[in-house]
Amino acid sequence: MVPAEKHQHEDRSDNSSISYWSPKIRVEYPFAMPAGHVHPVLSWGLSINFSKAAGIRQPKNSSICLERVVISWYYLSNTMELFDNGIPQKGDTAKPLADRMRPKTLDEFVGQEHLLGDNKILRLLIAKKDIPSMILWGPSGVGKTTLGWLMGKYMKVPFISLSAVNIGIKEVKEVIQKTKFQRIILFIDEFHRFNKLQQDTFLPHVENGDIILIGATTENPSFEIISPLLSRMRVLTLNPLAKDSLASILRRALSTDKELLSAALKINDDTIDEIAILANGDARRALNLLEVCCKMVRETGQKEHVIDHDVVKEAYQKKIAVYDKKGEMHYDLISALHKSMRGSDADAALYWLARMIEGGEDPLYIMRRIVRFASEDVGNADPYALSLAMAATEAFRFIGPPEGYLAIAQACLYLSLCEKSNAIYTAYGAASRDARNMPEYPVPLHIRNAPTQLMEELGYGKGYLYPHDYENAIVKQAYLPEELKGRRYYRPTDRGHEKRLKDFIEKVRRLSRGTKD
Repeated sequence: MVPAEKHQHEDRSDNSSISYWSPKIRVEYPFAMPAGHVHPVLSWGLSINFSKAAGIRQPKNSSICLERVVISWYYLSNTMELFDNGIPQKGDTAKPLADRMRPKTLDEFVGQEHLLGDNKILRLLIAKKDIPSMILWGPSGVGKTTLGWLMGKYMKVPFISLSAVNIGIKEVKEVIQKTKFQRIILFIDEFHRFNKLQQDTFLPHVENGDIILIGATTENPSFEIISPLLSRMRVLTLNPLAKDSLASILRRALSTDKELLSAALKINDDTIDEIAILANGDARRALNLLEVCCKMVRETGQKEHVIDHDVVKEAYQKKIAVYDKKGEMHYDLISALHKSMRGSDADAALYWLARMIEGGEDPLYIMRRIVRFASEDVGNADPYALSLAMAATEAFRFIGPPEGYLAIAQACLYLSLCEKSNAIYTAYGAASRDARNMPEYPVPLHIRNAPTQLMEELGYGKGYLYPHDYENAIVKQAYLPEELKGRRYYRPTDRGHEKRLKDFIEKVRRLSRGTKD
């Protein structure tokens, strides 16, 4: 670092660089640097290399002080993505595995097929190099920062990554000011941390296209982002990564990362799946857990470095359920859940539900069983049960884990404490047996439809009595084939809403017989 009592400017005659100095910082703009690539150098003094080729220039004799901005940038992230490609350099094993495994191309990116699949919106925008300002909304570890960097790479514009947790609006303004002659992608992690007034700062720059603003958030933008800004930005929702996607990321790390390869790890598919399940949709968490497991087995001093269930359990520091989703326990637990709800034991039902979720069962499989239960074991004793089960399913799909588990628990508890009836189950079973085993009796002529004159002449619809023309909308009339006259399938119970249905059925039968109430 070159000390200085005051800010100085040097304009080299060979045009190789433009440099500025302050008492604590030297800022260089070397011409030789590739546009959009800057490598931060940190020592006693801070030196940051910008690209002159990117078109960032300052007038002579201007006074600048970037130290606060630079220092903020340094503490923002592990990767220090300031006009940086974010790709670990050769031999850079000091970085966490999650950083070393950041995708370098779109083809390496795993998940978010609804955005990056063929002919999907983000894939098309990147291909056209027409990236708008946007909000990336999704849980941690699903690739928001990586997607932002990839957009910068394919757009061939500088990518600056900041975090609203560590930096204020003043620093953001300085960044925008220093880069005003070059269009940049400004990525703001935890964007919702900026208050409404602070968010106003970005409005003119987004509106004028001075910057491509990409805000990453785990919170609902509708509640956390001001409307004027939200209306000028596209919202893209990122989903938690599926177990298979996480397993794919883990296998790629095991087969490509030099540090893991040097450990000669032995790990089977079941253990990889176990790590993927524990990661709960978060790629960073999955890779961090794998890295901890690797360090643990290397420290044992054993010749073979085997990562198994016990190692994962120890690394995770939490009880891990031994759960085979294709084995006997899978069926035992779902049976225990179903029977506990049927027996109206809410506590037992909640316990078996938790066992399944903690064991890594697909929550939507559980919800399919709960929806079935709503008709099979509750039915019309509480017609609201089916609606609530479906609403819980949609709530889980909308929120995702872990918060979405509460919606599943709500449905489980409500159905456990409902009045019970299997009348629908038994009724349909009886009707389906008759439909399968008996002859295909013809529909009575009087309840057939008669859309043509010929059908009318054949007697279709003749003698049909329109119930609404009669008192109580009930009239004595046969609806079953003559061979099934008097057949009863649905026998409601005296419990819950079905008691009212039972009373109504009896009323219909009395009136149909001509008997008054």
